Amino acid sequence: MNAAPKISFVSLGCPKALVDSERIITRLRAEGYELSRTHQGADLVVVNTCGFLDSAKAESLAAIGDALKDNGRVIVTGCMGAEPEQIRAAHPSVLAITGPQQYESVLAAVHEAAPPSHDPFLDLVPPQGIKLTPRHYAYLKISEGCNNRCTFCIIPKLRGDLVSRPLGDVMREAEKLVAAGVKELLVISQDTSAYGIDVKYAESQWRDRTWRTKFLDLSQALGELGVWVRMQYVYPYPHVDEVIPLMAEGKILPYIDIPFQHAHPDVLRRMKRPAHQEKTAERIRRWREICPELTIRSTFITGFPGETEDEFQFLLDWLDEVQLDRVGCFKYEPVAGATSNALADHVPPDVMDRRWHRFMKKQAEISAKRLKKKVGTRQQVIVDEAGPTVVKARSKGDAPDIDGAVYIHTKRKLNVGELVTVKIDRATEYDLHAAL
Repeated sequence: MNAAPKISFVSLGCPKALVDSERIITRLRAEGYELSRTHQGADLVVVNTCGFLDSAKAESLAAIGDALKDNGRVIVTGCMGAEPEQIRAAHPSVLAITGPQQYESVLAAVHEAAPPSHDPFLDLVPPQGIKLTPRHYAYLKISEGCNNRCTFCIIPKLRGDLVSRPLGDVMREAEKLVAAGVKELLVISQDTSAYGIDVKYAESQWRDRTWRTKFLDLSQALGELGVWVRMQYVYPYPHVDEVIPLMAEGKILPYIDIPFQHAHPDVLRRMKRPAHQEKTAERIRRWREICPELTIRSTFITGFPGETEDEFQFLLDWLDEVQLDRVGCFKYEPVAGATSNALADHVPPDVMDRRWHRFMKKQAEISAKRLKKKVGTRQQVIVDEAGPTVVKARSKGDAPDIDGAVYIHTKRKLNVGELVTVKIDRATEYDLHAAL
């Protein structure tokens, strides 16, 4: 029997791209391919690229170059694959280039470069597929593409319009993940709260019940699985209000990730952001009245074309008013193909940099103040890394990789993925310290 071909895999970009990588790897393993931890010695390398920002494209091109240097046989897929001419210009020797979500094209390219050697008696794939995340949490992608046309974003050009998965299919995947030991499901898409709009909320069957393909129904269904469910990339459409009571009841985590991007109405109009309402601050107050434990995370862009000092100060004042828990900020970066490039009055880099530092200083103060309120409380956390005297964990208000952590000081042996209740002893700007 011939040895199974070995594939080295590089996955770049957002969690949505990571899910694409998991699906490709699952198919490859099902066909008998082995995975290699290094490029050297592998039969070929697959690089799943990110093409959202120029800096991400540069990272992708560098990864392709490294793979060519170390191995020489490279297949490229992902968002940057939608613009193959850029890849070919930099690396003309790549074997094949496919765009995002083109799973069959990737597999066909792999088959041609390294034909599979499959033995159905030996090559086993778990029902939940191959995951690239730790065993205790997983990303659950509910849709592809996006119907929004934000001026700074080219995702719809790369991934197309919104295509929602039937709720029954999503829930069956979620059940397999939970059965495999997953304790936390992170729900992702380009626009999670738009789930089902494209199929007019079509009905779907799961557990002998009829469910609508809709954000509320999905939240209710996931709440029946008995694990942590974290909602990410949620636009603040009015129907999002219906999900907050489920968070208050403990059905899903009291956590919502809303990419506001800015607060000033004129900047938001230039961005063409969907679902913007003048009364966002009032809605946030109402959400917190319903669910006092609610954690709100968001991302913002500073230095968007035309942003004036008054508009930026408006954003800082808005942060003071709404007191968001977790916030990230990016300096505006032109993206090839984005319509925002044609807007007037681009902000000079030095002004953008100063505003970014002012923004981060303001949010650090807010974050420290909000975390300080948790000192003395007891919080349920999930263990991410177990050490001899310090254990790294996350609270219900912390998503992996993007939020803070809870550091538990203990000599007691805790296992990765274990849920424990701790007492918060002290807080820093972004992290908590606790004891059992």
